[in-house]
Amino acid sequence: MRYKGYEVEPSAHALPSGLFAANLTIGRGASPHDASFTFDALDYFFEADHAVAYAWRWARLWIDQQGRRAG
Repeated sequence: MRYKGYEVEPSAHALPSGLFAANLTIGRGASPHDASFTFDALDYFFEADHAVAYAWRWARLWIDQQGRRAG
């Protein structure tokens, strides 16, 4: 998924407890040499789709905050 020039990859990681960790990778470009940021276990959820939705929402907030810092 793309958002404001960033490549966003939200995911859910199943844990032995039955919960899902919301994980996220945000990249700034298509090249492997471009900067990327990984955020693991942002929060925990009972359903995988809730974890992914949370990570996607968190990514948008993070990206928007980066734009405020640059401006």
